[in-house]
Amino acid sequence: MTGIPSEVAEPAVERLRAAGLDPAALPRHLAVIMDGNGRWARARGLPRIAGHRKGADAVRDLVTHCAEFGLQYLTLYSFSSENWKRPLAEVEGLMGLLRRYLQSEIDTLDRQNIRFRVIGARGRLSADIQTLIAKAEAQTARNSGLTLVLALSYGAREEITLAVQTLATAVRDGRLAVDQIDEAAIAAALSTPDIPDPDVVLRTSGEQRLSNFMLWQAAYAEFIFTDTLWPDFDKAALIAALRTYAQRDRRFGGVDG
Repeated sequence: MTGIPSEVAEPAVERLRAAGLDPAALPRHLAVIMDGNGRWARARGLPRIAGHRKGADAVRDLVTHCAEFGLQYLTLYSFSSENWKRPLAEVEGLMGLLRRYLQSEIDTLDRQNIRFRVIGARGRLSADIQTLIAKAEAQTARNSGLTLVLALSYGAREEITLAVQTLATAVRDGRLAVDQIDEAAIAAALSTPDIPDPDVVLRTSGEQRLSNFMLWQAAYAEFIFTDTLWPDFDKAALIAALRTYAQRDRRFGGVDG
């Protein structure tokens, strides 16, 4: 268990205890595979984009709750490298939601002392979205509360491939010896060198797979799967997931004691 940092305000501890959560058993980094928007919409006879809009509301609420509870890192799998294969209308709808989020929510995140980050192949995103991302990261760079990481146009295999290419180039250019390539060197070449590995990876909607998400970083993460569709994932569902995590015995290959 990683607990909460000593600098977290007492109100966060009080909120945790009021929710029946042990502040000392809080994950440092929660990573979420948000799944089920389409099924949520289909069950209600709505277009898929309606599910994505409702899912965006769930994102807003989750970020607020995680900040209030004193979590240090929250990574959301928002758009995968494979999602570009979806119908053009759906991709454009998702990009529109992302654009509106970046335009309307960053000031709120800044007021909440939340730092905003993006990982993934942002070069595939439109120029205006890239500009909005850069502005949001710069505006919130000095914040010291929750770090919100959006994985956009992200794929773990691509991330690892690029890291290998970076290290191979360094070896070719004489800046790195082959025997200097260890786990630390690989981790430093990934897109998350300054972000701790997730303590828990949570996936909604009943699916039980990583779907090319943080394959390296999740090596020792706890996995929590819930049947709840992402648009229905609320504060109660978050509390339930944190309680489940608190019950896990993390030995990292060792033994009790």
